[in-house]
Amino acid sequence: MEEKDKELTIRKCAEMLERIISDVTVPRNIRKSAETLKDELLNGEGSIAMRAASAISELEELTSDPNMPSHARTLVWSIVSELETISVEE
Repeated sequence: MEEKDKELTIRKCAEMLERIISDVTVPRNIRKSAETLKDELLNGEGSIAMRAASAISELEELTSDPNMPSHARTLVWSIVSELETISVEE
């Protein structure tokens, strides 16, 4: 996967995280975590693959929150799937 494609995937994931952040039916602590994750994905240190792998780990933790609505959990797993395409290549 080219660097340009990886950046596109990161931006796509950031947009999906934005949907969680702006969803008022999602608990505040989950929205705050999603916002932090989005910032780390877009502006974090390290390679794109390292940021993706780190985000995957944090997202998996986030899905274990019993207060997460099912529609948000589904979106999180979609984000994880997208990020896995990046992290497994390096």
